[in-house]
Amino acid sequence: MKIDDVKRRAYAMPLTNPSYPRGPYRFFDREYVIITYRTDPEAIAAVLPEPLVAPNPIVKYEFIRMPSSTGFGDYTESGQVIPVQYESVDGGYVHSMYLDDDAPIAGGREIWGFPKKLAQPKISHEGDVIVGTLHYGSVLCASATMGFKHVALDKEKVAQSLATPSFLLKIIPHVDATPRICELVRYYLEDIHVKEAWSSPADIQLFNHVMADVARLPVREVLSAVHFTADLTLGHGEVVHDYLAG
Repeated sequence: MKIDDVKRRAYAMPLTNPSYPRGPYRFFDREYVIITYRTDPEAIAAVLPEPLVAPNPIVKYEFIRMPSSTGFGDYTESGQVIPVQYESVDGGYVHSMYLDDDAPIAGGREIWGFPKKLAQPKISHEGDVIVGTLHYGSVLCASATMGFKHVALDKEKVAQSLATPSFLLKIIPHVDATPRICELVRYYLEDIHVKEAWSSPADIQLFNHVMADVARLPVREVLSAVHFTADLTLGHGEVVHDYLAG
């Protein structure tokens, strides 16, 4: 293979058989369960990178079921997003993500810098309750319950919340294990169509685990919960801060 062929074909690894196709990536019938809770201010300060600022010690714990996505397939995801501000604009910092499919783990980490790890998240409907769980191997790391479709929400407001920017810390090491790329990345969800949206009472418990440390942001008070489905496209990102510059 010639050098020009390598440069033309190289967008992901392995070179001759990439783990995922080129984007964009469209998601259909994406199901969200998001529980917003209050945590400790010092816990937020210990994990949130500058120049992001968290106005309040709030965390959104997410379970996301993705039954149909172009290129990435059928999978489930779980993790934590911290509401933040960047240059006085509201957004969310993606602190942790756990999922059960190789293609979006590889693509998410390599393209955007999503903090994805392999685990076993699950959303299930059990009568009048929605149940969300996260297992890392055999160990339960998160357990959430939410009432099933109690109060209808304004779908346009939910869509507007999805359209706010999200932020990631993208880290790619050099061959000597020093950081070669260390960037704050901003991305947006696009072409959002919310199909239904509901609020209900909810509860969540987080448990200590050395490799799935969701309990590092402990639950002090559950504030709200939403359950909705949407079609959307994951847009490509942009670098807003280079930690290695200068």
